[in-house]
Parts: sequence; structure tokens; C-alpha cells
Amino acid sequence: MEQENASKLGMIVILHNAVIVTMDSESQVFQNGGIVIENDRIKAIGQSSSVLQQFSTLAHQIIDLDGQILLPGLVNTHVHTSQQLGRGVADDVDLMTWLHGRIWPYESNMTEEDSYISTLLCGIELIHSGVTCFAEAGGQHVSGMAKAVELLGLRACLTQSTMDTGDGLPASWAAQTTDDCIQSQRKLYEKHHDTADGRIRVWFGIRQIMNSTDRLLLETRDIARELKTGIHMHVAEIPYENETVVKTRNADHGTVTYLEKIGLLQSNLLAAHTVYVNDAEIDFLSKAGVKVSHCPASAMRMLGFAPVREMLDAGVCVSLGTDGAPANNRMSIVDEMYLASLINKGREVYANGSINPTAFPAETVLKMVTVNGAKTVLWNDEIGSLEVGKKADLVVVNPSCWSMVPVHDCISNLVYCMRTENIVSVMCNGRWIMKDKKIVNVNEEEVISVAKLASAELLKRAGIKIPNRMNII
Repeated sequence: MEQENASKLGMIVILHNAVIVTMDSESQVFQNGGIVIENDRIKAIGQSSSVLQQFSTLAHQIIDLDGQILLPGLVNTHVHTSQQLGRGVADDVDLMTWLHGRIWPYESNMTEEDSYISTLLCGIELIHSGVTCFAEAGGQHVSGMAKAVELLGLRACLTQSTMDTGDGLPASWAAQTTDDCIQSQRKLYEKHHDTADGRIRVWFGIRQIMNSTDRLLLETRDIARELKTGIHMHVAEIPYENETVVKTRNADHGTVTYLEKIGLLQSNLLAAHTVYVNDAEIDFLSKAGVKVSHCPASAMRMLGFAPVREMLDAGVCVSLGTDGAPANNRMSIVDEMYLASLINKGREVYANGSINPTAFPAETVLKMVTVNGAKTVLWNDEIGSLEVGKKADLVVVNPSCWSMVPVHDCISNLVYCMRTENIVSVMCNGRWIMKDKKIVNVNEEEVISVAKLASAELLKRAGIKIPNRMNII
């Protein structure tokens, strides 16, 4: 911009002497770049010398990043924040035991305060792994989640876990009617949507097709369209799900085929996991503009190999998620990047009997946690890349330590070498939410202490007992 307009700027911060990986449409990387932040948005980006020459006299703060890497804020598109207090309670069991015997008793005994504490604990881990925005996969107390998200300074799409039918539901959930499910979500939308300086959006949730009547599916579709918001749903997780849909709903193949038949496949649907789909269903997803969240660690524990390359090749927007702590244990999207790169290369060997190291390149993985993540949460007009006019959501990475040195290829290094420990600072909406590895808005030690007590009390109420594996005395 011209100097005469600069006096009209608000609070200006300059970050310079950085390797800036923009993830813009031209895949620009500035080897010695600078970025200007005005309040909550990016005002300018380019070579350090140019940025400093134009804006240094106007800046309130100038930070020399000394060759560190600047990335767009990472986006985790499938995480159950309210399950963080249940980390480790459902290891080494099949999905239905996981749901009916562990997770549903756990979730149904949560209070709003539990959800608040759990989301704080989960949010701390998300921030440490460079996440600035996440898509909540569904819990029972959205108000508790929203309180935590606002305090932490994160950006989020929050969702209530919604079910109106099915076997194994806790009594309090089984008593909910379809009307209850729809009305409670509308009220949450009215209360929390576009709050926390616009950082919180409320979506509608469908836990899974086996716990949803057709009326719930169709009315959720219609109200989400009316309110111009998204739908988050677990889709085609296990063969049993597809088999059940074929038997009970007279579908030709399974969940995706049936959702296409009833018109639920649309561009505001976030389909989590989406492991058991055939070529025709991948085509359905692509044509409808459905977004898919691939959760590598969770899939390897209980689900199987999702056809991610086939979906990407068909034009489906695929992003990355961690899932919840009882399904993964690690809430690090950095770990998921590494796992995704390896799993999807390994799947090529398994499926085709031949090695193809180029099958899932680093730039594809990095795009999944930035550009594709932003598209998945329907926020790509403001986040997902470092560009003028977009929100100042960004991550500072220190590559000058043993895990990343030497850096011959920046993009490759970020995907195959980076660890959570390399993430130094995180900014969301123009404000630091982690600075020099210290969470800014909450006391980590206090949250951890409170979480330990809350989790013990919650498991006691839920009647969940952890097996004695090693004859511990």
C-alpha cells in the first residue's frame, strides 16, 4: 500500500527474516521473507527488505525470526475435545466395544464443567502442535467447549454429538427425540455461532448413520442449509456399518450410497474417516463437493486403510484429523502428517504389490493440514494460507535443532522431520496464543492438575475400570 494510507492502519506487527511457506495458489516460499500483520489480518507479505522498508517506521513491534519457518496455522478437521479426559480408557478394543462399553458411558456421565476442562486440556495439546483451528467431531456440552475455546484463543467449528436411535445408547441419550436433537442444536447455534471475535462457528452433528433416523438426517440437512453452516458426521468407518445400512435401509452398497440417495451429500458435509467406500461412492463424494477428514492413527487402530489417494485423484477435498484421545492418544497433527505420508505410501505397496515412493508427496500432506483443512471447515476465504487480507493465523517453527537439521528441502523437512517440539510460537486471529513454547492464556500446570482430578471422578461415575494388563500390584 502507499505510505499516505499507512497512517490509517491499526496495530502493526512485523515478522521478518523468516522462511515463509505461504501455501498460496502459486506455492510461494520466501527464503528471507517478512509479513505485516494489522490487527487480526495479514496486511503485506514479501521479501524482508521490502517489507521493512515500507512498514518499519509504522510498526508497533518488529520481530526478527532469525531464519525460522513461518507456516499458516494448521487445521485439525476431526477431534473430540470432550474425550481428552478419557485418554487411554479404550485401548486395544474393537470399535463397537470402544463405543458401547467405554466411550458412551464416559460421555454420558460428563458435566459441562468436565467438557470445559477436557477442551482446555485438549486445546493446549492442539496449540503445541501448531493447530489454530479445529473441527469438533461431537460432544455433549458445546457451551463448555465454547468457554474453553474462547479462553484459549483458538478458532473452532463446534458440534454437538447427536443421536436419536440405535442400540447401546445410555438411557439419557435414548430418551432424546428427533425434535430434541434438532432444537438443542438450533439453540446452540443461536447462542454460540460467530462468537469469540468470530472465532467460533457452530455446526450440526450426526454421530453416525446407525444412530440416526432418516428424519434426523433430512432435517439436519435442511436446517444446516438454512443457516448456511456445516454438518460433521462419521461416515463408512467399518464394514459392519455398511452391512447394517444395506440390511436396514435397502441401500445398494452402504452409507455413502444411501446418503447420496437421500440427498445428504453436499458441499457442507464433513465426512470423517470414510474408509469403506468403492469407486462409485468416491465419485459421489467428488461430484457433491463433500469434504473428507482422514485420521491416520485412529484408522490404523480400529478401522483400516482409507482410499485417500483415490479420493484425492477424484478431486475430493481430503484433510487430516487426529480424532479423540481414546482413539489415538496423541492429539498432534504433526504426528498425523508423518503417519499419513507413510501409511498412504505403504498402502500402495499393499494394494498394488509394487513400491511407489512418489505416491503421496510431502506437498500433498502439507496441503491437507492447511489449504484443504481450511476448505473442509468452510473457512478457506480467511485461513489456510498466508496471503494479504486473510486472518493472521500462523505458526513459527524452529528447524535449528537435532530433529530437523539439516534442512535441504523445506517442504520435505516439515512433513518428514518436524516434531511438536519444533513448534515455537502460534498466533490466531492476530494474537499470540503460544509464545516461546508457553501457552499464553491459561496456566498449563493448573489445567493438568484439575484435569487429573476431573478424569478420575468421571471414570468413577461412569463405572469404567481399566484392565490390569501386567499384574500391577
